[in-house]
Amino acid sequence: MTRSDPLDLAASPRDNLYAFGKTWGTFGEDPLISTFHGAMYASVGTSRLQPLFGYAGTGITKVRFVGEGAGERLQMRGKETGFFYDLRTGEVIESWDNPFTGETVDVFPFLNDKIGGELTLEMPRLYVGDAEEHGVAMNENVDASDDGTLPFLLPWAVYGDEVLLEWDYAHEYPNPVTPSGWPKSSTGDTINPSEHFVIYTSKRELEDRDLASAHFRAGFSRVSPFWPWMRMGGSGLEGGVMTGRLHSRKTIRGLDDVPPKIRAYTEKHHPDYFEAPEDWDVSGPILSSWEAYARSTPREA
Repeated sequence: MTRSDPLDLAASPRDNLYAFGKTWGTFGEDPLISTFHGAMYASVGTSRLQPLFGYAGTGITKVRFVGEGAGERLQMRGKETGFFYDLRTGEVIESWDNPFTGETVDVFPFLNDKIGGELTLEMPRLYVGDAEEHGVAMNENVDASDDGTLPFLLPWAVYGDEVLLEWDYAHEYPNPVTPSGWPKSSTGDTINPSEHFVIYTSKRELEDRDLASAHFRAGFSRVSPFWPWMRMGGSGLEGGVMTGRLHSRKTIRGLDDVPPKIRAYTEKHHPDYFEAPEDWDVSGPILSSWEAYARSTPREA
């Protein structure tokens, strides 16, 4: 018989921790791969948005509760890839002809095998890289408790068995790819990347305590300045915006659910990203493409 316990997603931070961990990752030992893919566009002034390339990748996240208080600290440990592909062929690209500058540039894929973090019953402030003072609450629209803290409550909506979750993050912080250090790669002193998810999962799967994971599918949009590897610095278009619409989902058939050409490229060049992390080092860091680029790309000036 299935061991099912109701969840109070509207008022219980513990139930929110459990549901979020079970949706985004897995409490089980076996790795569960999530994958995403979609198209990126350039927005410049009032011109029609121009399709640029596809963006696709994978993620693996394992989760566990730790500490003395039952369900009060949730550790998350994962890996993530992000590759760029030709919208016509689906092939991963390693160089790209920039239509705005006429320059052929080297593509910089996103690879992070050090993703880690810990969530508690209090709403965390999320920050990227070293910009801790510019962190933003994971959910900015929750009311404070009597002691002034923000409880870990996310904006779930339940319709029968269908459970929806809205999740937005919108950052603004100093650009790690500085104009003085990378004049061709930088778009300015400040960057403001954001992503906006609409996640769908199952109430039955969330409340089934014998299941280590609940399947999710999601759509999300991404808005940011141009990525550093596009080398838009000095083009006069540094104020342009890159936006995209993408699918995301936890796989059901394992690697067979990863886009075939993304799977083949990852298996050939980065096969360890299809394996779950062996450790529970949750010290991070959480990186965006800008932090990763600045840490691994020599300064131009």
